[in-house]
Amino acid sequence: MRESNTMNKERLQKYMAECGVASRRKAEELIAQGRVRVNGKIVTEQGVKVDENDLVQVDGKKIEKKEKNVYIKLYKPVGVVTTASDQFGRKTVLDLIDVKERIYPVGRLDYDTSGLLILTNDGALTRKLTHPSSNTEKTYIALTDKTPSKEALCEFSRGMEILGRLTAPAAIEIIDVGPKGTKLKITIHEGRNRQIRRMCEKMGCKVKKLKRISVGSVTLGALKSGQYAYLTDDELEALWS
Repeated sequence: MRESNTMNKERLQKYMAECGVASRRKAEELIAQGRVRVNGKIVTEQGVKVDENDLVQVDGKKIEKKEKNVYIKLYKPVGVVTTASDQFGRKTVLDLIDVKERIYPVGRLDYDTSGLLILTNDGALTRKLTHPSSNTEKTYIALTDKTPSKEALCEFSRGMEILGRLTAPAAIEIIDVGPKGTKLKITIHEGRNRQIRRMCEKMGCKVKKLKRISVGSVTLGALKSGQYAYLTDDELEALWS
């Protein structure tokens, strides 16, 4: 085994997470339990650093990075489709991102909806965020043509029947009423097709604009429409939590 360059080393728990073993927090637990070996020696300290030249084993099984995991947040503009390719030749979210790895959208945003979209090549994280049991919160700002009644807001928050199925409880509040319409802040845990637009229609309101501002604790931050950024370690850890 050739000698490693210490400048390229990273913390063991981060390396384990990038190998798809577990989140960094769970990896720290595995280390503390004495289930991790580095170059044949059991490691229980959290400050150990490794790279791809080191032999890392968890429960006796070698782990390694097959492909670099990439995690990106994009401010999707209106008029861009959330697919890897489009049969009609429309611009896709991947046209806005310049990375060498093959990444895919986590969930989707409608063609006429803007805002935060996460893209990655980490299948485990994608499954976690999109599985119904994860209850990942997604928050939107909707501009509607009318102001919903108190009764409609209560029905929205309790759950309403859309296309024969009851929606899960949601959060909704009026944040502004102006000449251009009523601005609503909406948080849901589901990801049904055009769900918010259909729920607003049932309240008697038409959505004029819709923007997603957060997924879990990850927000758009300073991103402008069409821009993207790599998730920070803290943002990624929060998504795994």
